Amino acid sequence: MNPKRVKVPERSPEERIDDFGEVPLGYSPDQAVEEAKRCLQCKKSPCISGCPVDIDIPKFVNEIAERDFKDALETLKEVNCIPAITGRVCPQEEQCEAVCVMDKAGDPINIGKLERFVADYARENDLEEPPEVEEVKEEKVAIIGSGPSGVTCAAMLAQDGYQVTMFEALHEPGGVLKYGIPEFRLPNEIIDHELEYLEQLGVDMKMNRIVGQNVDLDELEEKFDAIYVATGAGAPRFLGLEGEDLKGVYSANEFLTRINLMKAYKFPEYDTPITHMKKVGVIGAGNVAMDAARSALRMGAESHIVYRRTTEWSPARNEEIEHAKEEGVTFDTLCNPKRFIGDEEGWVKEMEIYECELEEPEEDGRPSPKVLEDTEHKKEFDTVVIAVGQTPNKVFYENAEGVDVKHWGGIIIDEETRMSTREGVFAGGDAVSGAATVILAMGDGRKAALNIMEYLA
Repeated sequence: MNPKRVKVPERSPEERIDDFGEVPLGYSPDQAVEEAKRCLQCKKSPCISGCPVDIDIPKFVNEIAERDFKDALETLKEVNCIPAITGRVCPQEEQCEAVCVMDKAGDPINIGKLERFVADYARENDLEEPPEVEEVKEEKVAIIGSGPSGVTCAAMLAQDGYQVTMFEALHEPGGVLKYGIPEFRLPNEIIDHELEYLEQLGVDMKMNRIVGQNVDLDELEEKFDAIYVATGAGAPRFLGLEGEDLKGVYSANEFLTRINLMKAYKFPEYDTPITHMKKVGVIGAGNVAMDAARSALRMGAESHIVYRRTTEWSPARNEEIEHAKEEGVTFDTLCNPKRFIGDEEGWVKEMEIYECELEEPEEDGRPSPKVLEDTEHKKEFDTVVIAVGQTPNKVFYENAEGVDVKHWGGIIIDEETRMSTREGVFAGGDAVSGAATVILAMGDGRKAALNIMEYLA
């Protein structure tokens, strides 16, 4: 038994920093089989309990080891309708791989990359079959939002025969998958292909529909027997610092939406530019911050991560940090912004920064950063991206009478039934929890679908 996992081929940093093409190239069939054969096929299989959607991991991994790639896809699709996406962006190292028994003898099984392999191989070799749909039921369900939670809930309900209509605020489906994750991590063609599954199931997808603005919740309640709110956490958090309103200071949401969805990296072929970008400072060190910093680099800018702790305490995935460093992103750690300074035309030109030191751990286990007085210094930046988290958007919940929310905007639900404080209106994903992971949102979507079925029955 090889204690070391089979390495996934990647494009070199020198090649990839000039475009938005995907970085990992994925396993070949032989490499996937070799990696799958490392699995111990544990009887208790802790990896399954580590998965928010309960994928039968030993089963699909064993099917890869036996080269039954079609069966492996079917095993995945039993509970996960978008494996090509989760195989790329799910933090397996914190979930299924974190409890893999092989981790005690060497490297855990590379579950995420095997999941991606199965989905990619099936797509490229025409192994996918149209899903079977139960007899159509009379009940109608509205899904608000087409991100991972909404997609998962819609797929389960449609497959069980319910008439499902999905409402999406933007002009393309996918939610945070489409607007928030750069193509070098998750190509748009992969998202589009995976979402074709919903069309095959008969889900009616309505774009440019903002529930709470041009679609009224009361109106939906008249037409549908149940509603699932999966509006995500698309509203940015800001720092409240002087100069935050200067031109050239972006929220990560706007910055990445301009690049990913509006194709700013193809300007002027597409008409949404990001201007004045020669030296970019990204505040934060989560996955979104890494996405923004690596995107800025590909747009031709010098790119810096400005973070108040050290890199080891970054919430981003290790893979994303390593890729950022390989590509040339500079990490300015133990730095906390004080204010942004503009030029005579109102464009940001500098960031004034405090130095920090780390003190005792906070509740999340990470050390608390302490600002050191009289350490202020200025750094030149012509673009600043604030990537310190997201919250649910007020457009929905401020126009949804009877749907109660927490002080920060998260929808209050019954944890058992997933129903909000308004009868027949269910909720899940980031709209409830705040910004989290794709796979956790999908887990909420599954639970909600099961509860909606029970409610309608």
